[in-house]
Amino acid sequence: MATTPQAPGQVAYSQIRQAIVEGRYKPGQRLIEQRIAEEFSLSRTPIREALRRLEAEGLVRSEPNRGSIVRTVSMADVSDTYGLRARLEAYAAELAAERIDHATLEKLDAGIEAFALALTAPPADMIDRVRAVDTANSRIHGAIVAGAEHERLSRLLERTTDVPLVFQAFRQYDHAQTERSHLFHQLIRDAIVAGDGRRASALMYEHVLQGRDVLLAHLAATSSDGVDELFGVSAREAAGAGKLPGDLSAEHPAEPV
Repeated sequence: MATTPQAPGQVAYSQIRQAIVEGRYKPGQRLIEQRIAEEFSLSRTPIREALRRLEAEGLVRSEPNRGSIVRTVSMADVSDTYGLRARLEAYAAELAAERIDHATLEKLDAGIEAFALALTAPPADMIDRVRAVDTANSRIHGAIVAGAEHERLSRLLERTTDVPLVFQAFRQYDHAQTERSHLFHQLIRDAIVAGDGRRASALMYEHVLQGRDVLLAHLAATSSDGVDELFGVSAREAAGAGKLPGDLSAEHPAEPV
């Protein structure tokens, strides 16, 4: 079946968003419309449209005399964002234990299966591997939020979950930490199926804070007082120490925009 071509604005949005999430466009970096248009072989109009959309999403900000900038994040922002997200997702898991339907549970199970497959996939292309893990993780958490059947909570989580930080957390995870994340997904799923909202909530709260702790521990180990360091190559990646995600920047360097 033939696929419908995406509109230029959607193409620009998807490409720029992916570059921000994966750290190829780094925090504080100027996003110059003409250079991005040349990079993606698009006109400036869809680029401008995409940047406005990304600004509304919180990934880009506009500054006087500088134009669009990839937003920066402080260590306090990491703690605050993950703390709020942990509470909101814990409530979503509690509600899902009461409300999830069979179709949504099947989506949750499919996400967990996809996460497991990403863990065992051969590391032929490490950037594809971390993308697969991140995509499966989004499917899992999205299914739990959908299972909560709480529209306002869903909207709050859309604004609270920092997608680039989640992606960068998976870069920092070693294999054991990623396996632990997989185990948490299964335990949360089982608590939801059992209708044990209190346990599902507690597990989700701890699961989200595990991601926060990995990021903060990495920053403490590098003596960095800024989160921007997360969007470079970690020491373990550079050493090739068997990290799940691998080095994202060796084959996909930051584009000068």
